[in-house]
Amino acid sequence: MLQFLKGLFEKKPLPKVRPEFYPIVCPYCFSKFSPEDVVFRASHHVEGDQDYGLQEDEELNKYRGRFNLSPIDELEAVIHPASIPEENRIYSNKVLVGLNDRYGRVTRKRLCPHCHNELPITAGKVPSNIISIVGASQVGKSVYMTSLIHTLQHLTASNFNAACIPLNADISRRFRQNYEEPIFERGIMLDSTQKEEKQEPFIFQFVFKDEQMAPLTLVFFDVAGEIMTDRDMLDLYAAHIKNSAGILFMVDPLQIKTIRDRLLINAGSQVGEFAGRYDEPREVAITMFENFIGHEDKSRTDIPTAVVLTKSDMLQHLKEEDGDYIRSNSNVFRDVVHRKHLNLSEFENINGEIRRFIEKVDRPFKDTLDVYFTDTAYFAVSALGSNPVDKKIAGVVTPWRVDEPFVWLLHKLDYIEGREGD
Repeated sequence: MLQFLKGLFEKKPLPKVRPEFYPIVCPYCFSKFSPEDVVFRASHHVEGDQDYGLQEDEELNKYRGRFNLSPIDELEAVIHPASIPEENRIYSNKVLVGLNDRYGRVTRKRLCPHCHNELPITAGKVPSNIISIVGASQVGKSVYMTSLIHTLQHLTASNFNAACIPLNADISRRFRQNYEEPIFERGIMLDSTQKEEKQEPFIFQFVFKDEQMAPLTLVFFDVAGEIMTDRDMLDLYAAHIKNSAGILFMVDPLQIKTIRDRLLINAGSQVGEFAGRYDEPREVAITMFENFIGHEDKSRTDIPTAVVLTKSDMLQHLKEEDGDYIRSNSNVFRDVVHRKHLNLSEFENINGEIRRFIEKVDRPFKDTLDVYFTDTAYFAVSALGSNPVDKKIAGVVTPWRVDEPFVWLLHKLDYIEGREGD
């Protein structure tokens, strides 16, 4: 009886109040703005009308120039909502979604006010949750992105009653031809992203079949690991990270001198040719601090950050006598599939093991993360399941645990629950 009465008077948490609209983060230029600030692309053109005739879009071409894309000569006009009477503006749940122009033609093509790329239909109606991948050159960001998207599309999405869909056909084509087919069909490695290569972001949406759940936008900005000297690109890169809802921070074992030295002894030629090219992982964290974390309140970021140790299959070459870094029966070498929720038991096992591992082999990096990031978790993944030799992948590509950091971020962003066990 006492327990019943106690339950009556216990303060229960209030349900989260859904806001009328959400700030929009452009998945192309990563600017953050209110839904009221969007502009529109006219649905038609009128010859002889300066405002509605075909014209060059300077903002869009400026954006395209950043990625060495050819300019578009003429497009339908950009319409600013301020030029349209209030009664001719179309709203959906307090979000401006369309305009009825002076010719009585409706347009629903909403554009980012900064780069004039078309925004996703859900922008402003749901949180603009963007996931970013960061890491030094040679850590395998492009390979991990490929393996992650492939896994999300073929396995993870069905495990969470969702679908992983490219934002448009061009992104689908680029991803399939330049990334997925080389690795998963031809068994050859990708060339490293070169400094001079500037590719538009890859944008995917993780869409749940339950219409009450907002889609999650996945944006992968595949740039060279070296921070660009081009100021515009550096600003774009910093905005990408700053306005992310979650970060995947890639760390290669070969970046860590203690491990690199042991792997060179035990694995020899398999890692020798790459040994001299790696930046220390702490240097990447310091660069992030210089470009955006240092400007945040208290000079820290509370963006959930998954620290992802890549190429975990290489750790099999560490012997137990090498300081007992990784045991042969480690969780690292056991694939885990999360279904419907984050398995907290499996997560806590891998998080604890890799956290201790990083602390043991690179204490300065671990301390730097503790100072700059307030919400971190640690993971180990193998994007391929084996180490390529001469850029050739032996056998079938069998990724290990590649989606686990993403599933953790789903949990942190309140998309899924975390439960003990299966």
